Amino acid sequence: MNKTIRRASVFCLLLVLALLVRVTWVQAYQGQALADDKNNRRNLIGQYENPLGNIIVGGEAVTGSTKTGGKDFGYKRTYTDGPLYAPVTGYSSQAFGTSMLEGVYKNVLNGSDSRLKTMMDMLTNKRAAPGDVLTTIDKDVQKAGFDALQGKQGAAVAIDPATGQILGIVNNPSFDPGRIAGANDREAWAELSADQGKALENVALRKPQAPGSTFKLVTLAAAIENGLVTDIDTPTGIKAPYTIPGTRTDLRSEAPAEMCDNVSARVALRLSCNNVFAELAHKLGQDKMRAMAEKFGFNTQIDTPVRTNPPSSYPKGKMSVDQVAQTGIGQFDVQATPLQMAMVTAAVENGGKLVAPHMVSQVTDANGNVLESFKDPKSEQVMKAKTASMLREAMKTVVSEGGGRPAQVSGAEVGGKTGTAQRGVNNSLSPLAWFTSYGKLNGKQIAVAVVIENSDTDRSEIGGGKLAAPIAQKMMQTWLKK
Repeated sequence: MNKTIRRASVFCLLLVLALLVRVTWVQAYQGQALADDKNNRRNLIGQYENPLGNIIVGGEAVTGSTKTGGKDFGYKRTYTDGPLYAPVTGYSSQAFGTSMLEGVYKNVLNGSDSRLKTMMDMLTNKRAAPGDVLTTIDKDVQKAGFDALQGKQGAAVAIDPATGQILGIVNNPSFDPGRIAGANDREAWAELSADQGKALENVALRKPQAPGSTFKLVTLAAAIENGLVTDIDTPTGIKAPYTIPGTRTDLRSEAPAEMCDNVSARVALRLSCNNVFAELAHKLGQDKMRAMAEKFGFNTQIDTPVRTNPPSSYPKGKMSVDQVAQTGIGQFDVQATPLQMAMVTAAVENGGKLVAPHMVSQVTDANGNVLESFKDPKSEQVMKAKTASMLREAMKTVVSEGGGRPAQVSGAEVGGKTGTAQRGVNNSLSPLAWFTSYGKLNGKQIAVAVVIENSDTDRSEIGGGKLAAPIAQKMMQTWLKK
């Protein structure tokens, strides 16, 4: 063999060896990564090759699957009462991915979760039969909140304070996830994405906004825990009219100044006296205020298991004295979701113990075997039982004598707090109307928080008691009278 042929042979052998090394590397080390790549169309085809598992509400599936008759996708997702349950289910779309529970449990629902595989599935590398997701949502509470929100733009969340189970999550506007479940639903997607995607927003869980006076519950809790308030019926000594510390600006309340002058904490909560809560926050300082807020869940991403992103927040940076005072009334940079304010109220009703909120009770395989259970959620004593008792007493007065009267449920103990939050540059946007409350009757309990972003109500008439409290009342009454 001449020299040239020998060199060529060696070179070809090296190329073959390099190719073998590369193939081995791809199969042994990169195979799984390539298989899991989001751009791998085989995964998407496999996901919809068979019927999906279901999301269950009250023992009944609110999702399903239907044959497409197409070449790539054998099935597509369907929804029962799609707009009603969209904040819970989210969507499973062949074109636009997944969201909410459809996204969190995508692998369980499409059968690719390794926990679903039988020994035969592992040997054959076959996709397992899909599992199901059982929710804590109560269909009657959900429907009551959804119906009550019609004609308004807003959201509501209901929680069982003792268990942390989320009983209802409603948004309006909502959307039908079935409209975007297919591979060719771009027109529907464009329609839902219009107006900054309001229809697709999960306001209840993922849109923190100024909580206004509902945050006064956090301020009062901090004041009691730190000894500034020892009796809710003792005058606070805080004067009105009141000038915001560090400024020449008078801080007004809806009630006349003389009605908020040197009043007790109970009266201040009932009349929503801004001077009292701004001064309490000023005296406490930002560190103690933030510490109390964070005990309730502010500045933390909450997994329900749908994650609250961004989380509700209390400012972390250095604030001026006037800014700290404004946080005491739920303004400046304080931001909260209805879920967060329902958590605050749930802890108040539950003797100061905050049970982790969750909307899933179990995740099961196709045979009903439990893969995940949420029967023993994490809980934390965020304030003394006495503090919670004092807050409940003050909140009851808001409902029995104050702006929260529309939240009354016959025969039940109900406490609440109204809120109206300014927003926009120079208050250019309609204010937010808030209401957060708890109710209990015959051993049952519920906490509800509602925010109304827009309605056909005249601006001068916007208030949490008028707009949001009736929605909370419907949800509480439905649960307590079942």
